[in-house]
Amino acid sequence: MEEILIVENISKHYNDFTLKDISFTLPKGYIMGYIGQNGAGKTTTLNLITGMCKSDSGTITINGETCSKNPIAYKKSIGYIGDSSYFPVTMKIKEIRTILKNFYPDFDKDKFDQRVSEWNLPVNKKIADFSRGMKVKLMFAAVFARDTKLLILDEATNGLDTVMRADILKLLQEYIADGERSVLFSTHILSDLEQIADYIFFINDGKKILYDMKDEILENFLLVKGDLNEIDQNLTKELIGIEKNQFGFEAILPTDKATLLSKNFILEKPNIDQIVIHYIRDIQSKQK
Repeated sequence: MEEILIVENISKHYNDFTLKDISFTLPKGYIMGYIGQNGAGKTTTLNLITGMCKSDSGTITINGETCSKNPIAYKKSIGYIGDSSYFPVTMKIKEIRTILKNFYPDFDKDKFDQRVSEWNLPVNKKIADFSRGMKVKLMFAAVFARDTKLLILDEATNGLDTVMRADILKLLQEYIADGERSVLFSTHILSDLEQIADYIFFINDGKKILYDMKDEILENFLLVKGDLNEIDQNLTKELIGIEKNQFGFEAILPTDKATLLSKNFILEKPNIDQIVIHYIRDIQSKQK
């Protein structure tokens, strides 16, 4: 598979946080979920990829280009949608269209107008009067009117209702349909990633915790429930994020350690949300 995005050993140090040696690749035609708690390093990573800040070490390549060698081609390949609109709130769509046309040589006015019409965006209202969903759709209209190769979403679905989020997931699948484009999707709404993500990168405290194809991650873990008294010393070492409850406990376990389990335990297939939560609990318990 040909890679659209190659991140190699990037690091970034701040006074109170360090992103440590992050590496991953994203092939053309795929969606990657980039997940973690607030402050884990998600936005720092995305800022490095978009060129908003410079890494202390490592390299990032998008569609064969690096920002240091060819910044124009590198940034031209990127479409970005964040958790808040980047359009001036005093402007209307006509003015936004003019700015985009002047700023991006590859901007297609007809494609932009088609999306605006299709989504019934109010052309005579100022952006300040747009709903959250309208602002997100306008950002998508702007991105889809350019010849971008990598779409980066940073919590873009925050605060949207279920129907609007479902519409966005369809847009992402439409974006990658030609097999030449990919999406890097940072979000707290892991149920969205269950539906569309091909890869998952889980980051915590600036370090990689998990990175693989989503289906592989789901196959590599079991959700275990049972009586705390049934857990022996060997099993305790392998269980991740043991959570005590009124019925006993719940934790996740690598599938290859299933031989440590007796028939008294209940086994289920976890979802991504459960895997992440138990990993975070495990990390937090070890920090105490």
